[in-house]
Amino acid sequence: MALIGFGPVEAIVVVIVVLVVFGAGRLAGVGKALGTGLREFREEARTSDSEEEGEEDASDEVTVSSSASEDEDKPSSSGSAG
Repeated sequence: MALIGFGPVEAIVVVIVVLVVFGAGRLAGVGKALGTGLREFREEARTSDSEEEGEEDASDEVTVSSSASEDEDKPSSSGSAG
């Protein structure tokens, strides 16, 4: 028994099973919820990618800023030494 693929007969069977499980009235709501969830997932994935790129740029700035603040924290050699 070989797995041939997903054809029109399989698609019809899936549609019939979905109609039996959810009913014709709830099918529209299920489709809408599924579409909304998929859209939100895509938006979050895009936002996440752009935030990661921004974090890489920000981490470079933080490295430069932290090295500058370390220089300020060091005691100067011109101060009075006891």
